Amino acid sequence: MESWEIAAENLEFPEGPVALSDGTLLVVEIRRQTLTRIHANGRAEVLCETKGGPNGLAIGPDGAVYICNNGGFEWHEAGGIFIPGHQPADYVTGSIQRFDLKTGQLTTLYTACDGHNLRGPNDLVFDDQGGFWFTDHGKSRPESRDHGALYYAHIDGSHISQARSDLTSPNGIGLSPDQNTLYWADTITGRLWAMPIERPGVLKPPPVPWAPGTVVATLPGHQLLDSLKVEAGGKICVGTLLNGGITVFDPNGQTEHVPLPELAITNLCFGGKDMRDVWVTGSSLGRLYKGHWPRPGLKLAFNA
Repeated sequence: MESWEIAAENLEFPEGPVALSDGTLLVVEIRRQTLTRIHANGRAEVLCETKGGPNGLAIGPDGAVYICNNGGFEWHEAGGIFIPGHQPADYVTGSIQRFDLKTGQLTTLYTACDGHNLRGPNDLVFDDQGGFWFTDHGKSRPESRDHGALYYAHIDGSHISQARSDLTSPNGIGLSPDQNTLYWADTITGRLWAMPIERPGVLKPPPVPWAPGTVVATLPGHQLLDSLKVEAGGKICVGTLLNGGITVFDPNGQTEHVPLPELAITNLCFGGKDMRDVWVTGSSLGRLYKGHWPRPGLKLAFNA
């Protein structure tokens, strides 16, 4: 991997990068509680304030921005690095939000499913039918933790359903190039899971009753997995905390680690003419890195 350049800095825990067709990028700043546009010269332009904890981003079939809002964190500083912690005192619930890039209007689509409040929506991905899968990471407190889950929803607010429940800490989520497999990364266990899709919004039954899917691989030691993107050839690239960098998983279980000079590498996105430009969020130092990836990334279903 070639050297990395700093595309933007002085951000407040950036996440959810999306490369737009005009050459700018969108990120959220979780600690700042904003949706932010990053220009080619590195200038950060706040588009809206979301409150809570904006986390994952994706462009929908209508050209709007869809945001997983985790409801917020307590924040801790250690050696000049900000670290997200437990559920904050002013926490209400998690949500899915929609931001209209043309009008600047922010609306809330979902705060619950079947009478159960969303706890900490984290990351999302659209399928080519226009619906989206998203992870709920759960929420933690000093002496207890909520379980996580996987959901599927429609952009008009008409449908949300739970696809898997009772999960440890689901974070990044993505689709295989043929859209037949859903991948999700579990933070605490350092494990990447794969689940075959039966039809939009419905997963096939797990191989055994007590497993949510099939394990692609589990990282050794203390490594925490965050958000992910998929390459055009099917490899899964996951932001990795503590062992800061990107872990590349082959669907057959092999892995490689691409290091970056930062503790908390949380997410990435692909773009450019050949889909080999890559932007990576270095959340612990408030940076957005840019590099050139050895293989093309998978084009997402929608862009703006």
